[in-house]
Amino acid sequence: MNKQAIESAEEAQLLDAIDRWLKREVEPVVMQYDHEDKWPAKIVDQMAELGLFGATISQRYGGLGLPASTYAQIIMRISATWMAITGIVNSHLMLALAIEKFGTEAQKETWLPKLASGEVRGGLALTEPDAGTDLQGIRMTARKDGDHYVINGTKTWITNGIEGSCFALLVKTDPDADPRHKGMSLFIAPKLAGFTVGRKLEKLGYKSIDSAELVFDNYRIPADHLIGEVEGQGFYQATGGLELGRINVAARGVGIAEGALALATEYSQNRKTFGKPICEHQAIQLKLGEMATRARAARLLVMDAADAFDRGERCDMQAGMAKYFASEAALENSTESLRIHGAYGYSKEYHIERLYRDAPLTCIGEGTNEMQRIIIAKQWIKRNSIA
Repeated sequence: MNKQAIESAEEAQLLDAIDRWLKREVEPVVMQYDHEDKWPAKIVDQMAELGLFGATISQRYGGLGLPASTYAQIIMRISATWMAITGIVNSHLMLALAIEKFGTEAQKETWLPKLASGEVRGGLALTEPDAGTDLQGIRMTARKDGDHYVINGTKTWITNGIEGSCFALLVKTDPDADPRHKGMSLFIAPKLAGFTVGRKLEKLGYKSIDSAELVFDNYRIPADHLIGEVEGQGFYQATGGLELGRINVAARGVGIAEGALALATEYSQNRKTFGKPICEHQAIQLKLGEMATRARAARLLVMDAADAFDRGERCDMQAGMAKYFASEAALENSTESLRIHGAYGYSKEYHIERLYRDAPLTCIGEGTNEMQRIIIAKQWIKRNSIA
């Protein structure tokens, strides 16, 4: 058996294991966790056992070393059942990617094995109350003090903020730098004295997963926690993983779009009106036809972006296309599925209600869809210039 066949067989085994885990462990409890907005500790431990916290971390550091194409398929599968728990893994892997891609060898050896096993779990701390899409607008500062840095400021909407123990923290080491991005640095920030969690943020959907404010008050961190140990590289380090992050969010969108379609398909065959299943009514068939096409197109766009990422190509346009289209597909399919369910779709006793609440996040996370369209257009013109 050649290498490609072996990798294909291993991928099939992993995806099958994910499917069995979702059916056995996640589906029976998702509604309870979502309604109670309760941290799914048992499920998180199971995700660690499956190796998901090391999904994209290289095998040399204890991870699974999965290509983006396989990782995207895992996220699609999980999101069709419960999108929220994919956020625990994605934010964590963005931290790991920043270290593996830009860190020193000592930083990689110290942190990546712990991140891969799930011993250390964390995320990416970029957003501030007045800085989201415009990351250069952050105000958090880090001042050099001997062999340490002293950090002050607040981050918000940080996934894993409460339950996580370590974060990639974007700060300004030179607030007066011009252009602004040259004064930004990225730190590995474990929870130490001076690092406190503010309030848990209440959300429409994406329940059970902690989104929180992080407060840093004279937080002292060793200088060797500066990723790459060179100041001024933080903006590029923080955005260097956004292509994979957008592929992840796009995969979430596919999962929701496909999950909503599956729920509508089943319900429309069981629900009868005027003496026949509603799937036989033309009005419902029109919806199902659009939903199926939308979900399929979204999946193909995500796999196209993931394949380009795996080939090492620049894929910000493909990732932007996938993120934009798949997230809108999630929103549209969940809305149409809810309408097909009628009054039951509005009930918290049906799974579609959760997908309907979770879907809007995909249009916002990892860069708004308005920003995605601008990125797509700029890259399209650049690649098709007539000059």
